[in-house]
Amino acid sequence: MICPMNETTTHSLEADRRTKLDRLRNELGINPFGQRTDGLSTLADAKAIFDERAHDAHKASIAAVKEDSAAEIVDDRPRVRIAGRVVLHRDNGRLQWLKLRDHSGDLQVAVSKRDTDATAFAQAKLCDLGDILVASGPVMKTNTDEVTVWAEDVTIACKSLTPPPEKWSGLSDPELRYRRRHVDLAASPETLRVFQMRSAIVSGLRHLLTEQDYLEVETPMMHTMAGGAAARPFTTHMNALNLDLFLRIAPELYLKRLLVGGMPRIFEIGRNFRNEGLDRRHNPEFTTVEVYEAFGNCETMLELTESLIRASARLVAQQAGSATLPFGDLTIDYAEPFDQTTYSTLFEQALGYPITDMDRARANAKARGLKHEGLADALVISELFEEVAEKSLDPARPTFVRDYPAALSPLTRPNPADPAIAERWELLIGGMELGTGYTELNDPDVQAAAFRQQFDGIDDEESTFRNFDADFIDALKVGMPPAGGMGLGVDRLVMLLTNCRSIRDVILFPMLRPDPRADG
Repeated sequence: MICPMNETTTHSLEADRRTKLDRLRNELGINPFGQRTDGLSTLADAKAIFDERAHDAHKASIAAVKEDSAAEIVDDRPRVRIAGRVVLHRDNGRLQWLKLRDHSGDLQVAVSKRDTDATAFAQAKLCDLGDILVASGPVMKTNTDEVTVWAEDVTIACKSLTPPPEKWSGLSDPELRYRRRHVDLAASPETLRVFQMRSAIVSGLRHLLTEQDYLEVETPMMHTMAGGAAARPFTTHMNALNLDLFLRIAPELYLKRLLVGGMPRIFEIGRNFRNEGLDRRHNPEFTTVEVYEAFGNCETMLELTESLIRASARLVAQQAGSATLPFGDLTIDYAEPFDQTTYSTLFEQALGYPITDMDRARANAKARGLKHEGLADALVISELFEEVAEKSLDPARPTFVRDYPAALSPLTRPNPADPAIAERWELLIGGMELGTGYTELNDPDVQAAAFRQQFDGIDDEESTFRNFDADFIDALKVGMPPAGGMGLGVDRLVMLLTNCRSIRDVILFPMLRPDPRADG
């Protein structure tokens, strides 16, 4: 167990909590791990129903009773039942002040010895930071104008045996935050807000697509061959069939089979797996939304993607109160039309010579220490483009880069006017590649030839993971309508819109090395 304290302190504090656990069980007859509780309000909802008029009337009636014992106390204050984790506890003897936290926010609870029975008050006295409490009573306001539940009953619903981070201010060590996400979420409202917003963004994408008659589908996670994108796969083994399998790199080839089968508009939101880099922008398992539309093209997908991102940004901005959202020191305006340029234009602007000048390109790649020996021309250009041209874009301006070299896009339809150019775009925002879109290739003979040629210049070790997908070619022979397709990185979109600089901050349980400090 990892805790931001030394081991001796941790064991001492846990022992104290276990002593209280025993007292709850043995002296009070309480199950310190709770039971079903109905009729709970969120803390935000409980705070929102505070009634100033009823509160003032109650105070006035108490004052009247002091003047005239025959007067009656009027109490029309709304009553609630709430639950939350204790993040602050002040023991004032006959009055316990507790601050509870749930997914909606924080709320103060006051527990008076006069107004609760002995068992309820004893539980409030015995509670520790991190315990989960259920409290019920009227919603009032203290003399310092803080909305508070004045408890009539209190029950410990779960006794926490592990000391929380100091003052529940959150975990300061990023590595510790990722390893102990449960503590990070409980201690940090900001972390919880990011993942609440992630859920809202994904739900929003799903709603927007289904609203436009796209059908959500699911395709296999385990494939008999690695395909759909150029990346190193993870491998696994199925015992029942004694079969080696690959975790999917992308769902593309299965989704296209559904176009063949007569589903005209489809999308899938799900995980992909790539056995490659691990850094602040890459996690081996990541979430994408892939969309395909029969009789669309890359322009259809460009317009759809821009509208999805703009709507997602609008959703987040409603909380921020601005059309512009920060990403580090950048301010990105998603309301303005996104910029567009072409691959060759951006390359020439950044490097000072056209993509057709391979002598200069190879010399430049060598000077920069990039891969170049034995690589096909298109791959050398791609190395330079990613290293230099992409980085020359203004990261604050969402930009579609169009017209990629056809040699880099074997699943994409070539431009009829120039077969060397593929009808493909990539979207870059905040210095990150966010998505890519295509006019899909549906000629089975051209696709088969592209499969055979696409790995020219790839080393043997890499090419062993890539196979000719004869089943997909057979599907294309049945007939796939002309179509547009796109893939959008959900994790990176959430990073941008929630101002998180690491992909680990938007994945609940990111990939980490085993912790050498953990107990064996």
